[in-house]
Amino acid sequence: MSYICRKTASWRRQGIVLSGLGLFLLLLSPTGIAAQNSDTEKPVPILTGSAGAFSFVTAGQNVIDTQINPVLLVPLGDRWLIESRAEFEGQFQRPPGGGPYGGPVEKHLDYAQIDYIASPYLTITAGRFLTPFGIFNERLYPVWIRALQPDPLILPINTAPSDGAMLRGGFPVNAKANMNYSVYVSVTSIGIGSVDSERHVGGRMGFFFPGPRLEVGGSWQRTLQGDRKNAFGFHMGWQPAKAPLNLRSEFAHSFAGSGYWIEGAYRLSQAHFWQKAMRRTEVVARAQQFYPGEISPDGAAALDLPGANTREADFGVNYFLRDGLKGIASYGRLFSSAGNANQWSFGIAYRFLVPLGRVGPQP
Repeated sequence: MSYICRKTASWRRQGIVLSGLGLFLLLLSPTGIAAQNSDTEKPVPILTGSAGAFSFVTAGQNVIDTQINPVLLVPLGDRWLIESRAEFEGQFQRPPGGGPYGGPVEKHLDYAQIDYIASPYLTITAGRFLTPFGIFNERLYPVWIRALQPDPLILPINTAPSDGAMLRGGFPVNAKANMNYSVYVSVTSIGIGSVDSERHVGGRMGFFFPGPRLEVGGSWQRTLQGDRKNAFGFHMGWQPAKAPLNLRSEFAHSFAGSGYWIEGAYRLSQAHFWQKAMRRTEVVARAQQFYPGEISPDGAAALDLPGANTREADFGVNYFLRDGLKGIASYGRLFSSAGNANQWSFGIAYRFLVPLGRVGPQP
């Protein structure tokens, strides 16, 4: 598997792997539920999600990646919500000796959870959920949302899905700051049919400042067995009011390694030439670095992490053909003691939303 196509960790290879989506977790807020549940409207189930087809070329080796990630949202009254996401993905390569493309088609259940809106400041979740460690896994992972299709190098660190319970919410600290939080406990099976499990607790806390439109926060996780290792991370997001810019960054550290990424995405809507095309165009740049931890190179490879010090720079362009459809292209250069490589990606991403019931005022 090429660096550009790496996924989240050994749990994925064992067939129970599941990855992340913060866009739909926004629906957990009481505001989102209340908007559907006014006196004249009745909430209906929704089938939404994203799909994509991409060509990843790393050091001359091409991988065709196609995937669809449906998300099902089922509101139950004013306070309950069932949500789940599946992943269907095929990765196809040409054999070394030539011939037609071929490869595995994998199916995974990323999460399946039930949410209870206990108060305007608290949502209680039970089931399989995306681990709230950092921000990429929950908020930026889907192909429609992410600005660059290659995964960050540190993504596999502590982002395996969690099976257990979670408390999350947010509230205003004062007129200039809001706090959001997540606290969880998990007992995740190591493999299909296995009685072994990995127990851990953790949480994430962030502060959002509406004036500068800035969020900063941190994550923590502790394994409750073996060496009882700790992991921690920090994140930042900034959207300046006077420029169509998204600036995001993460840092993560665990026994498996540590690293960071920083990414900026700029929409060319303020350009004074070719305005019709420029307002649909977004340019992206990302810089990142990874340092191996207390595991062998083979262990790092099993977790889809680099086995040596690695730096990477990526540049990309997204063109929004219409609402819900965008074309992508990017180029990256990977620098590592294990070898340098060029990385290219091309493709298209699509977002869909289908109400599964009557929408609008109810009699």
